[in-house]
Amino acid sequence: MLYNLAQGPLVWVAFILFVAGSVYQVTRLLALTRKTEAHRWGRTPDAGPLSGTRPADGLSGRWTARLRLSIAGTQPLTIGVTVIFHTLLFLVPLFLLAHNILVDEAWGFSLFAVREKLSDYLTWLFLACALFFLLRRMLLARVRALSSFQDYYILFLAAAPFASGFLAYHQIFDYRMVITLHMLLGELMLVSIPFTRIAHMFLFFVLRFLVAHEYSLGSGRRVWR
Repeated sequence: MLYNLAQGPLVWVAFILFVAGSVYQVTRLLALTRKTEAHRWGRTPDAGPLSGTRPADGLSGRWTARLRLSIAGTQPLTIGVTVIFHTLLFLVPLFLLAHNILVDEAWGFSLFAVREKLSDYLTWLFLACALFFLLRRMLLARVRALSSFQDYYILFLAAAPFASGFLAYHQIFDYRMVITLHMLLGELMLVSIPFTRIAHMFLFFVLRFLVAHEYSLGSGRRVWR
């Protein structure tokens, strides 16, 4: 019964809540901002938050300053693991052979799929990155002090579908139980995305490219109200 729900109706419920929640969050964010006067009247805005950089430095000087002050400049190991973690979080499920077979059976098309052995290695690498973040939150006092239940919940949500999918593929424990758990965890993550900090996966682009602030990737067309 639960297996049939997880592979059918709950998928659509999760997808609908994900789309509706994402649209709501983007709309809500845009409502908290307004167009800059320069863009409202068609003028070119000033250089932006780092316009204090000397003109002679040019674009490279501004980007060097941003890099030096960012986490990439102060904690390169953390940013390296972060890039790997987020890349695999998106690419592994998208190009997994088993997922593409299901998509092909349901809608008649599929994407490029990586070899199953490579998928195993990438899953282990992703779980190692998740363990790095867990230990970092638990062992570093400055990170632990800022961590809430939601931070651990999000890390669990990201890692659990990978771990359960690995167990299901290799048929460790009862297959039907594990694959049902895998589907439920994936659906729970999909629903949670717009309503937790995972929403940064799409709000990142709104904030970095549309809203002007010290970490903008451009001049920004909007400012906070």
